[in-house]
Amino acid sequence: MVEKVYVTYNEVHKLCQASADQILNEFKPNLMIAIGGGGYVPARILRSFLKRPSAPNIPIQAIGLSLYEQLPSTKPSDPVETPGTKVTRTQWLDLSSLEMTNLVGKNILIVDEVDDTRTTLEYAVRELQKDVETAAHKLGSKGKTQFSIFVLHNKDKTKKGHLPQDMMDDGRYLAARTVSDVWICYPWEATDIDEHDKLAASQARY
Repeated sequence: MVEKVYVTYNEVHKLCQASADQILNEFKPNLMIAIGGGGYVPARILRSFLKRPSAPNIPIQAIGLSLYEQLPSTKPSDPVETPGTKVTRTQWLDLSSLEMTNLVGKNILIVDEVDDTRTTLEYAVRELQKDVETAAHKLGSKGKTQFSIFVLHNKDKTKKGHLPQDMMDDGRYLAARTVSDVWICYPWEATDIDEHDKLAASQARY
């Protein structure tokens, strides 16, 4: 049976808060790209902690990637999902608009909720790098675009996907918390938030 861990909004908020100084001081992001749907809420919370007096808010753009597949369950109200094998784009940046030119030469922070198999993160970094290189070529720009990653949770397991070695060597990957290979239930996935919080309160903290 899959072990489930229930995470509350309060916990997500505190994980973002605890990570903000390191992100700001080491990654120095000019822009965030949230991977939907799990990266949207952490990115928005994080933006509040990255805001500095007299400085503008860090912009957030969004991409949508899907990897998980729902498995049959004996309880319709308690579905279980498992990582799939193919990443599907459900939303992407508009390559014909200013969105891509705004990425060139920037420090870009990719935000997601969990690093499970690392397949989604690998896909996001690889494809965004390709698109930025194309945009830079069109602009004739030689400005360096640097990607970094923030996730709430990293699962301590063998990864199927791989991130650029220079990113890992430079420490441009940050997980607020590393956990065992459990199924993490985030509050934005809940259809009954009161029940979700009750389950979170009753479990041993991960």
